[in-house]
Amino acid sequence: MEASARLLVEVPPADHQRGLVACQVACPVHTDARGYVRAIAEGRFEEAYLIARGPNPFASICGRVCGAPCEANCRRGRVPRVDDDGHLVGTDRPIAIRALKRFVCDRHGPEAREPLEVLADLREHAPEIGADSEEMAALLRAGIQGRFTPAGGERIAIVGAGPAGLAAAHDLALLGFRPVVYESEKVPAGMLGLGIPAYRLPRELIRREVAVIEALGVEIRCGVTVGVDVSFAELRRTHAAVLIAVGAKASRGLNLPGERGPGVFGGVDLLRAVSLGERFDLGRDVLVIGGGNVAYDVARTVLRQIAFDTARTAKRAVHGGRVRLASLETLEEMPADTLEIHEGDEEGVERLNGWGPLEIQRGGDGRVTGVLVRRCLRVFDAERRFAPVYDDAQRQTVECDTVLLAVGQAPNLGFLADGGADVEQARPGWPKLDSRTQRTTAPDVFVAGDLAHGTRLLIDAVASGKSVARSIYRQVTGRELVADATTAQVVLEHYRRERGYESLRRTPIPSLTPAERLADQSVVVERGYDEAAARREASRCLDCGVAPVFDGERCVLCGGCVDVCPTQCLKLVPLVELQGGPELERAIGSAFQGEFDLAANTAIVKDEDRCIRCALCAVRCPADAIGMERVTFCTTWRNA
Repeated sequence: MEASARLLVEVPPADHQRGLVACQVACPVHTDARGYVRAIAEGRFEEAYLIARGPNPFASICGRVCGAPCEANCRRGRVPRVDDDGHLVGTDRPIAIRALKRFVCDRHGPEAREPLEVLADLREHAPEIGADSEEMAALLRAGIQGRFTPAGGERIAIVGAGPAGLAAAHDLALLGFRPVVYESEKVPAGMLGLGIPAYRLPRELIRREVAVIEALGVEIRCGVTVGVDVSFAELRRTHAAVLIAVGAKASRGLNLPGERGPGVFGGVDLLRAVSLGERFDLGRDVLVIGGGNVAYDVARTVLRQIAFDTARTAKRAVHGGRVRLASLETLEEMPADTLEIHEGDEEGVERLNGWGPLEIQRGGDGRVTGVLVRRCLRVFDAERRFAPVYDDAQRQTVECDTVLLAVGQAPNLGFLADGGADVEQARPGWPKLDSRTQRTTAPDVFVAGDLAHGTRLLIDAVASGKSVARSIYRQVTGRELVADATTAQVVLEHYRRERGYESLRRTPIPSLTPAERLADQSVVVERGYDEAAARREASRCLDCGVAPVFDGERCVLCGGCVDVCPTQCLKLVPLVELQGGPELERAIGSAFQGEFDLAANTAIVKDEDRCIRCALCAVRCPADAIGMERVTFCTTWRNA
């Protein structure tokens, strides 16, 4: 047979089953999403909450607004779909992992009970629920279990009460420190409370999630601006270490002609003002520049403000108001979440895709009259680097009276002027740091969140805060912390799946109608699943930690497993037809331990992306050569 016609195969590494749990691998804090989703499917809701909360102090908030990299990596979204006639019609959709997390948090998280009750449950049950929750158990019970020696109560200063700073404070408290968080705003939680609109994230939920962290002994001082109310030098003198987690909260401009002046604002400045109830003068014809989630937060917030003002005053000019959003990207390229774009369209955000601003035009009185834009032909080059190409022959003026810029944010580290001279900067506003430890060039100063890795998802900030807490422990105590990665394999004697789970389609997440949404800034758009819908959606999970295991000694090569497989993920192939390079040759040689005839011997080849864990192969096998096993893994920490 020609080499080009041979089947290309990959020999999996010894720990390949870890990689199969794609949702857990994709989560920056390694939440066992598979674990809590399957617990929901089986009606074990409190256990599901404990699994979700174990490694993530912001589980309830993530259930509302997480960017959900777990869903993007969900293997259900890679399973081929066929129609009733057996024709391939694309792939299935991932499990609604984020919405399922919200479902159990609404019932057992701090939104449903007092902070001390939540902590008591975590202390009592975390050791029983496996996966990365074991890390939480070790931390919560560090003094009892002795996995590592707790710190001696040293004070750690944290500048910024955003998700990275509070996640670090949470773990530092569990590690035996006394964290003190300094926040310049009136409320904690950073951009969670000031940048994410209330229609996506209720303010009471934030307060309750933060209260659990405070219950651990974390002190949060709001309304304290480092560099004004207390110097950075003073923080370094009075604390064993300082963590800078201020985030990137300052709106970036574009330096366009006409940009400076009335009627042009930063998008995050608007979101902050609305969150704090401050007055923000907007016109009735608003253009938002940007194509990401922040741009949509801004545009949808303005729509609600216009709707509220119109209803309150009954004063109508030419129209009640208009909000348009101009982005360089096409609709398919926009970085905003698909749901944000869809809901924005429903609410009345008018999109102008593929246009870039050239100039903000003003009238004789200095007021904004419009924005001159030009057609963008391409945003990225072949290496996906930002390198826009324009057609200057295609220009138009977009009439408006207000411009809101949502094209990125930058940090403000002005407070380093007093006491931070040894904190070197890689470029203005961005400290130079060791990416592994997140320590700056000053031995007692660390960074987390946006400052450590640039603007990313909320869950990335949480992971950064947890990571830097361990680095601070090492630096202050002088004791090493090492990770123990544990993998457990369990044989499943009577493994069965829900009837018809393979044909279920993703359950839509219920939400309010567009008219209901626009009634007020605090009307929450997403209603969430009820119990029946949650269990139905959770039952779609493939339980990727489960896999059929084949015993070659027992196999009689009858082909029954291949015949019964509903997704055709198994093949019986002569060894001579396989192509896989040196790794394949070593694997075959190891299996036979001597000379053998390639043409006379056969291998079972499996396509993991097609396998739906139905266990029909194990049921069909007449020789009991196939069994079902579940693999789970977790990380715990101990002193070296």
